[in-house]
Parts: sequence; C-alpha cells; structure tokens
Amino acid sequence: MEDILINWSPQETRVAIVENGAVQELHVERTLERGLVGNIYSGKVARVLPGMQSAFIDIGLERAAFLHVADLHVTGGTPRGHHAEAGTAVPIERLVFEGQALTVQVIKDPIGTKGARLSTQISIAGRMLVFLPQDEHIGISQKIGSAETREQLRARMQALVGKPEEGGGGGFILRTNAEDASDEELGSDIAYLRKTWGAIRERALRSPPGSLLHQDLSLVERVLRDLTTEKTNSIRIDSKMQHEVLHSFGESFMPAATAKLEHYRGERPIFDLYNIDAELDRALARRVDLKSGGYLIVDQTEAMTTIDVNTGGFVGARNFDDTIFKTNLEAAGAIARQLRLRNLGGIIIVDFIDMTRDEHRTAVLGEFRKQLAKDRTKVTLGGFTQLGLVEMTRKRTRESLARMLCEPCPTCEGRGQIKTARSVCYDIMREILREARQFSPREFRVVAAANVVEMLLDEESQHLAGLSDFIGKPISLTAEPANQTEHYDIVLL
Repeated sequence: MEDILINWSPQETRVAIVENGAVQELHVERTLERGLVGNIYSGKVARVLPGMQSAFIDIGLERAAFLHVADLHVTGGTPRGHHAEAGTAVPIERLVFEGQALTVQVIKDPIGTKGARLSTQISIAGRMLVFLPQDEHIGISQKIGSAETREQLRARMQALVGKPEEGGGGGFILRTNAEDASDEELGSDIAYLRKTWGAIRERALRSPPGSLLHQDLSLVERVLRDLTTEKTNSIRIDSKMQHEVLHSFGESFMPAATAKLEHYRGERPIFDLYNIDAELDRALARRVDLKSGGYLIVDQTEAMTTIDVNTGGFVGARNFDDTIFKTNLEAAGAIARQLRLRNLGGIIIVDFIDMTRDEHRTAVLGEFRKQLAKDRTKVTLGGFTQLGLVEMTRKRTRESLARMLCEPCPTCEGRGQIKTARSVCYDIMREILREARQFSPREFRVVAAANVVEMLLDEESQHLAGLSDFIGKPISLTAEPANQTEHYDIVLL
C-alpha cells in the first residue's frame, strides 16, 4: 500500500508518494511557472489579417493571442481552414470577423514579444483519454500494442461512448496508459470529461469575452485524477483550505478517491514524517548509495541518461561472482525507484557490473522488469547488448526533478569540473604575454582567486618572475575572495 503526502504553500505544491516507508515519486509545481497551454478562454476577434491568414484574439492577457487558419475548427465537420468538397483552402476572412466571440484554447505559451497561439479545436485531457467535444471519431495512440489490440480498444470505446441521441457523442483519443484499463476506469474518465465540458459550456454562455473558462488541473487536483489508485491507502494534505477545495472537487469528479482524503494537523511539517526533504536532496545528487555498500552513478545529459553500477565496499558474498550478482540485483530495484523519483525520461543506458554467468544476467534482467512494472509511466526495456549494457526508454511526461529545481553551475557552466589552480596560473601568464605585445602599461595587476594567487607566489613564483623580466614590466597580485578559481582579471596600470 502507498500513502500520498501533499505539502501546499501559495508559491509551491509538493507531492510525495511513499510506499513501505520509502519515497517512490516526487512531484513539484510552482505557481509562477504554470503555463497557459491547455487553458480555454472566451475570446473576441480583435483583428483579421488576410495577408497572414490569421487573426488576433483578445483573451484578456497582456498581449493579443494569435490564431492561424490551420488551427481553426469549422462547425459541421469541415476540416480546419479547408473546403469540404474541393479540398481548397478557405480564406480566414470568410471564417471569422472582427468582434466575433470564439471559444479558444491555448496551444503554445507566449514567448518574448509574441502572444499565445490558439486553436478553436478544443481538447480536454483526462487520466486515460483526451476528449474532443467537437468531433465524433475514436482515436487510438499508435504506441498501443498491435493493430488488433487497437481495434479491440476502439470497439470497447464505441460501446462505452454511446450514440449522440442516447446522450453520448464527442470524440475520444485513448492515451498510452489506457492500454490495460478496465471498462469501469474508461467509463469513469468519459463521465469526468463530459462533466468538465458541460461546465465549460455553461461558463461560456454567461461570461464576457476575455474570461478564463477552464484551466488544466493543478497538481493538487491531479493527485486525485492521475496518482490515486487502488493501492493508495491515504491522501494527506497539510492545508485546510486546499483540503476543502480538493474534497469538493473529488465529490464531483472522483468520489472513490475522496474517501481516502485526510487533513494533516500535526505539528511537524508533513514532509518530515518520512524525511522527504533529505530524500529530495539525495535525488539531486550524482551518487546513490546502496544498502549493501555498492553505489550508482547517475549522469543526466541532453542526449540520454547513463547509470553506472559499482560494488563499492560490498564484500559480503561467498565469492566474487556472487558479490557482483547481489549488487546488480539490489541495483535493479534502486534504479527503477530513481527513475520514478527523479522523473528521468528519454533514452536511458544502464551499465550493470559485468556478469559471467547467463543465469545471473537473466535473473537481474527479470528483477529489473519486475521493478519497472511499478512505474505508471510507459517504459520500454531491451536486453543486454553485446557490450553488456541495458538499453531502455521512459516516456517524458514532465521536466525531470533536476531540470526543474536546478540550473547549471555558474563556476563550471555545467561541465561538472573546473580547471586546476595551476592551469589558471598558466592561462594568466599567457594572457599577460599577449597583452604586453599590444600595450605598454606601467604595471600589470592580476586580480584572482586566493588559491591561484597563493600558487603564483609560491610554486609558480619563479616562472612569474621570469615573465616579468621578459616583458620588462612589474606584475602585482591581488587576491579576491569572491572570485572562483577560473575567474580572474588583468588590470593595466
């Protein structure tokens, strides 16, 4: 069984999923960093631009938003921006006019001086489905199984959706995590999405242009929609106000999950119950220690994430092969947990310690598959390559924890290492020589980090004196405590 802990503050919401006392997942959402994508507004056409085949729409933001003809849905099933019969493009000036009221959805956030990009094709995301209220077709993600599996899912969905005259209607797209969903789960998602669309239509009828009609769920609300399962024992939140909001939302849309909701009133901060803040710090570290004494090294790059397994100080097994096998078995569970905890996505390469016996490799791969099966995000796992590496992919659902909470180090600029003091000393001497060929100051003054100045005065003093004699100018040194090792200035006096 698992517990969900929610730590809420006006500026940030943090959610931890804890199973058997260990944190399995961490989710963070910051109020100022929430985008507009997915928001639905009541808009008003401010200006039509035939030359650009687009229009500016006032949705109540600082800058007018942008609607291109290709993103315009025409009532009656006509393809957006095209004539139904001839297949020729219909100009935007024949589709919209200034002052017209439109229900629009943001598909791209404002960037720089550009306003948000809009579409009139509304889509509402649920836990397993995406609802297209203006369409009637049933779509299936191409990533789901075989063509036969997709057809079976489509037939099930058509029976669940029902006919328009029976109160059904609307189009649906099955997301990848709907592949193993039961009819009850799909039916619950359909009901939630239709109820949400009904509320949007009601607000649109009584709201003036520029009004926000629907905002994608906050992290607190997504806990009920996306994170609560049959395994969830309790959902504890430390804000009385948010508990009431969540309870009201749950009663309307997720009654089964609402019964597990609790308001945490303890004196200790809710994340202190399981030492989650310390766990969060460890999730940002490069090294992960295993209980046996082994450890993992996790390196996240633009192209992929690599995870290296090492035995470290583990010598507990009877022989070397068993030591390696036991370390790899423990690492399989730890890696699966780290993937969820750090929300690592894309291509992932795991370098288990080399194993000579085939049965050990098979057992480790089997344990790894078993641990990865707990992941709510889609994972594709390959076997061992010829080089003994395990290749896998994990679907990107949001920014990784490190990318959300951290930025590149200003000292090393993301390289993960800096030059030695001696290397910087030689850079300084080369720079002085370069400057002496162009200028003829009275004196060269070096302002550098204390450890660099110390080396220039001690181990490199002979070389510095030789340089001073060669250029015929004195060189003085000033230590600047605020400087990092690589940062220095050469002042011409």
